[in-house]
Amino acid sequence: MVDAKKSQYQSLKEKWQTRHKDLQHKLWQKHGESLAWLSQNAKQLTAGAGVSLLLLTSPGPFNSALNLPTASAQISQKIDKNSFFISDLYSVLPKEVSPLSIEQENKASEILSREFKMKILPELQGKRLNRNYGFIGAEQHLARFPGDTIYNHFNTEEEARQFYSAGMAPGLGAWGYFAPSESLFTEEDKLREKYYIAVPTFLSENFSERFTEYRDFFKYRKMIVVNPQNGKAIVCVIGDSGPAVWTGKHLGGSPEVMEYLEREDGGRKGPVLYFFIDDSENKVPLGPIAL
Repeated sequence: MVDAKKSQYQSLKEKWQTRHKDLQHKLWQKHGESLAWLSQNAKQLTAGAGVSLLLLTSPGPFNSALNLPTASAQISQKIDKNSFFISDLYSVLPKEVSPLSIEQENKASEILSREFKMKILPELQGKRLNRNYGFIGAEQHLARFPGDTIYNHFNTEEEARQFYSAGMAPGLGAWGYFAPSESLFTEEDKLREKYYIAVPTFLSENFSERFTEYRDFFKYRKMIVVNPQNGKAIVCVIGDSGPAVWTGKHLGGSPEVMEYLEREDGGRKGPVLYFFIDDSENKVPLGPIAL
């Protein structure tokens, strides 16, 4: 009886190992370039981001193969798309944070469009920013309507506890108030301020010569901002212009944007990708977006 159980166990173990090897082969066929990059740059990924890749692409059988329930759970788990997403992006991005080449832009655009199932582009309607990969820094809250202050800015005590310390900007955003009065303040206005970014629109080519056209184009234009180190992405609007070149930052994010992207580190800045979303029908909601 014991020998029969051992034989059955061994048979199942061999089946799991064979299945694992087949899965390895398929993964390397489809994601070989990205996985090769991952093996050489593992330290650049946030802790745990590549766990599922390591489990699935390890050249040997499972270390825990003798523990059938554990091996079964690992094999049957859904492959972590986030890990592939991060490695795909890093195979495209330059080692240092710098403007992307046209080829890098196109590859990044293809990855983002594929993963988020919508058109994500470095250029829209013949207009582009001066760059789309750079350091994002923390911004303050913006006044949403006349009379809006840091004391009445939040809807809940939890929001106040979390974001009150960011403070209110002393001036208005590039397009003034989000609503002309509190009575006309809408949910859309609220989300625009909550999930806004500031980008240097003034550095765009032809901005000065075609100021009105560019101003109207950039106003509340939707963009996706992605932290390539953890795969987190968020849909924002351009709600302000800046920051100044001398700050060393290439764009700014609202307190809520910075918190979600996990860019609230000691330096209060970090690299992100930021591309236009082609959303002429205004169907893409603002806020965090999952793969």
